[in-house]
Amino acid sequence: MLNGLKAALAYFATVFLAGFVFGAVRVLVVVPHVGDEFAVLIELPFMLTLSWFACASIAVRFSVPAMIAPRMVMGSVAFVLLMAAEANLSIFAVGRTLAQHLETLLTMASLLGLAGQVAFALFPVIQIARRRSAERPLADAPE
Repeated sequence: MLNGLKAALAYFATVFLAGFVFGAVRVLVVVPHVGDEFAVLIELPFMLTLSWFACASIAVRFSVPAMIAPRMVMGSVAFVLLMAAEANLSIFAVGRTLAQHLETLLTMASLLGLAGQVAFALFPVIQIARRRSAERPLADAPE
């Protein structure tokens, strides 16, 4: 369980840092040209790809067992840390109240981002499910 918590912290930190950089580029460079929603749609595949590979690498590095419970801990703790960090940035760096921050989550761009963050949280479990299905022999395969 401790490995899952350490992995969650590393997973969160890696993706949050990348998201901070990508987000700055998105807001400062891309949004003025294409708008919020399209800018998020451009950024999302890059963030999801980075998250996928970071998840796999960190799970191996911290020896997180390929079992549902430790992988759920990794993903859910990383997700909670990500949501808390975003709320804190919104409140302390941007100067919003908690209510204003929560209100911003109702925009289409934020909902698209949230969908990506939910995928980020599910990646640790999806990766073991994917690996397990790849290891199973196909029932209909010719012998």
